[in-house]
Formats: sequence, C-alpha cells, structure tokens
Amino acid sequence: MSSPNRALVLVDVQQEYFDGPLSIAYPPGSRSLANILDAIATAEANDLPVLVVQHRMPEGAPVFVPGTPGWSLHPEVDKRVEASWKQVHKEYGSIFADTDVADWLREQGVDTITVVGYMINNCDLATLVEAEGLGFAAEVLSDATGAINLANEAGQVSAETVHTTLMVLLQSNFAAVATTADWTEAVKAGTELTKNNLVVSAVQGRAAAGV
Repeated sequence: MSSPNRALVLVDVQQEYFDGPLSIAYPPGSRSLANILDAIATAEANDLPVLVVQHRMPEGAPVFVPGTPGWSLHPEVDKRVEASWKQVHKEYGSIFADTDVADWLREQGVDTITVVGYMINNCDLATLVEAEGLGFAAEVLSDATGAINLANEAGQVSAETVHTTLMVLLQSNFAAVATTADWTEAVKAGTELTKNNLVVSAVQGRAAAGV
C-alpha cells in the first residue's frame, strides 16, 4: 500500500463562523479551531501543501462579503498563513467549483485531501463528495470542523445530530474520518486512514438496529 500524498485544506475558517447567525455550535468553535491549528502545525512539520479557502458573496449579501469583518480569516489562522500556501476565494459550496484547485493539487502530486474547517453540513460536505469524481481520496478531521443547528420547512435538527450523522455517512463511502490526533500519527507514519464502505456500514447498521 503506497503512502498517501496529502494536502491540508482549510475550508472557510472565517469570522462568520465565530460570530453571528452561522456560529458553529458542535463541536464548539473554540475547540475545532484549536484542532485546526494543530493540523496546520502537523502539515508544516511534515512539509504538506496547504490550501486556504475563503467563501465570498456579492455586495449586499448578509454574510461573506469581502472587506467585512465576517469575511476575514480567523486571526489565529491569518497570522499563520505562509507565502507557500495556496489561497483561493470561492463562490460555491465545493472548493473545486469554478476554481483551479484540482489542477493545483495535481501539480503538487497530491492524491489525498485532508479537510478541516466549516461547515461540515455545507462546504465541507460538497468538497468531500466532489473529490471522488475528480480522483482524489479524501479525509476529514471530525474534531476540526463543525455544524450548526438547523430548522426549516423540512424539520429541525441539532448541530450535534447533524455532525454525528455526517461523520457516519462520510466514513461509509466518501471520506476517511479521524480525529486530529489520529491523523497526525498517520501523517508521521506515512500511512492511510481507515475508511469503511457502504456495504459493510449497511450490514453493521442492520445489526445495530437489531434487524
């Protein structure tokens, strides 16, 4: 089994997710941010390419307008940005949509993206799903991302339920799910993270439900 060639992808670690209506609820933003910073330190110590992404919306939008405080990277991330990092602004959920990210990753020899940042129920999810069709393996660090409470015409769900559900769903097919600490050990060892598959997850799900 070959060693993965990883890149760390920081998705939208912007102030909108720490103040205001999009504030991350689970895990708490302060906790996920600490793990994001640990992941950055691991990437730098192991010479992994780093991509930092910011979402932007047009003037007049309620959030993510360039130049507003909410659009800015979190200060703890902003002060760690290196000239060697790839920086991208995006307008869609996936980091790949209408950007040169896929080409850049291939130029770096990357075959595996490690996603941290926000939100798992939106831009992270869109990115991890699209990665498969572009030929990239994907990883997501469960304690370095987060979800929000949601309610609309379809119902209501807590941030913890959203987060837990998406971790199980992603591990069943689209991405290997791990804590930042376990990922750090895998990076140091040059090993892959363990990912389940849909059939095994379904069988285990039936057993857990007593079916």
